[in-house]
Amino acid sequence: MNNFLSRINADLKESQINLYVFFSFIPIAFISFLFHEFGHWTFGEILGDDMVLSLNNAAPKSGVFTSSRVALWSAIGGPFFTILQAFLFFIIVKMTTSVYAYSVAFFAVFLRFYSILFGGIISVQDEVRIASMLGINKFIITGIVLLLLALILWRCNKAMKFCFKNVGYYVVLSVIAILVVIGITELIF
Repeated sequence: MNNFLSRINADLKESQINLYVFFSFIPIAFISFLFHEFGHWTFGEILGDDMVLSLNNAAPKSGVFTSSRVALWSAIGGPFFTILQAFLFFIIVKMTTSVYAYSVAFFAVFLRFYSILFGGIISVQDEVRIASMLGINKFIITGIVLLLLALILWRCNKAMKFCFKNVGYYVVLSVIAILVVIGITELIF
C-alpha cells in the first residue's frame, strides 16, 4: 500500500498536480461551461435574437429562433468558443508551460469529449444539431470538432512534456469538476 501511494504521489508531482491545481478545476469547469454557452448566446445576439444565458443553456427569450440561419449560427457558437478557449490557452501553454493554462485548455477539450460521450452522439448535442441543420452526416461535424480539439490537446501535452499517464490524472480531475458543476446546478436550478 505504501508503495502504491508513493507511486501516485510521484505521478502527481510529474503531472504537476498539487492542491492548488486540484481546486482550480472547479472554477475552470464553471467558467468553461459558461464560456461555451456564451458562444451560443453571442452568435444569437449578433444575429438579432434576444437571448438568455445560464450556466448550461443559451436560448432565445421567446423560446424560438427568428430564423433557421440564427439557430444554426447560435448552435455553432458553443463549439466555436470551446475550440477558441482551447486554442488560446494552448498558445499560453506554449509560451509559459503553465499548468493552470494547461488545465483550462485541457478542460475545454474534455468538456466536448465528455458531452459527446455521455450525452450521446445520437442525442441533440451541438455538433449533431449543426450537422442536422446542414443536412450532413452527424459524424462529420462531431469528428471535425473532436479532431481539432484532440490536435490542440496533443500540442499542449507536447509543450508540457506530458505522457498518457499524466493525461489520465487530468481526466480524473475533469470528471470530478464536471460532477461538481452538475451537482451544484441541480441543487440551485
